[in-house]
Amino acid sequence: MKKITQLLIVLFVTTTIAQDDLNDLLAAGIEDAKRFSTSYLLPATDGLAYGINNGWANNAKSPKKYGVELSIIGNAGFIKDEKKSFVLNVNDYENIRFQDNSPSKVVATALGHNDPDVTVIVTYDDPIFGNQEVELTLPTGIGAANVNLLPTAYLQGSFSVFKGTQIKGRFFPKVETEDAKIGLYGLGIQQEFTSWLPADKVFPVAISGLIAYTHLDGSYDFTSTNVVDGENQQVQTNVNSMLYQLIVGTKLKVINFYGSVGYIDAKTTTDLLGTYVVSNDVLFSEEIVDPFSIESTTQGVIITLGANLKLGFFGLNASYAIAEFDSATLGINFSF
Repeated sequence: MKKITQLLIVLFVTTTIAQDDLNDLLAAGIEDAKRFSTSYLLPATDGLAYGINNGWANNAKSPKKYGVELSIIGNAGFIKDEKKSFVLNVNDYENIRFQDNSPSKVVATALGHNDPDVTVIVTYDDPIFGNQEVELTLPTGIGAANVNLLPTAYLQGSFSVFKGTQIKGRFFPKVETEDAKIGLYGLGIQQEFTSWLPADKVFPVAISGLIAYTHLDGSYDFTSTNVVDGENQQVQTNVNSMLYQLIVGTKLKVINFYGSVGYIDAKTTTDLLGTYVVSNDVLFSEEIVDPFSIESTTQGVIITLGANLKLGFFGLNASYAIAEFDSATLGINFSF
């Protein structure tokens, strides 16, 4: 759990900007810094939006009335090669160019790795000396540590309040690691439509619908690192998502198989907050407050195939989801 937490924090906040180069990136101008950060972060926020929506359902049939199920769920999203890089076109930027004057190059996203390093020239306006230039090494991502998975984990519970109706909740307690925090919660409802049939007990297949909301937030306060003069420097990321899912499965006592088609609609907001005194260590300095906010939308279809094994009050479920980010989910369940 600790390793999952640390990786999530790294992905959400510490890889947002290469801190050693934050001064130079902001010197290039807010719009250039925001444009680069948007392209750099988008694949990571998409991957996490898919990851936090997996595992809501582990069966198509509903438990008994007033039944309770508690689950521990782990999910691993697989990073595709095309999500590890993007094309940086200097024509889209005002103050950034490549050293060799190339019009564009493929550079790493937060999920990739620049090998070798990629350096750009940043131009800024010094009030005394006019246009000045500085070299900036572009940030690399978690690919530098040979990470090819996006892990998520949470606790989940459900209560069958009516026949065929489950109210569900999931939770990842707010965890703090040094100056970083991350937490998750969600609420959903699953209804077995076939429970409304007069002969539902002899009907061999269960059909259910699920609607779920999930929220994830992470923050990282790096004021104490002193990479840029200023106060209250932090990155905050919030993900809000909805999942709509149709599930079909068998209705057996011990083992059941199920499949589903779902659609996610998620919005991610990442804010670079605080006060930043950008300077060239000589005469030029500029104070920037709350530099920028990045918003992105993730929408897509998820197709899931899974199996559920129930042995008394104990159960196991495993599933594989096919989507923009494929993923595998494993859950341990306790039913009462």
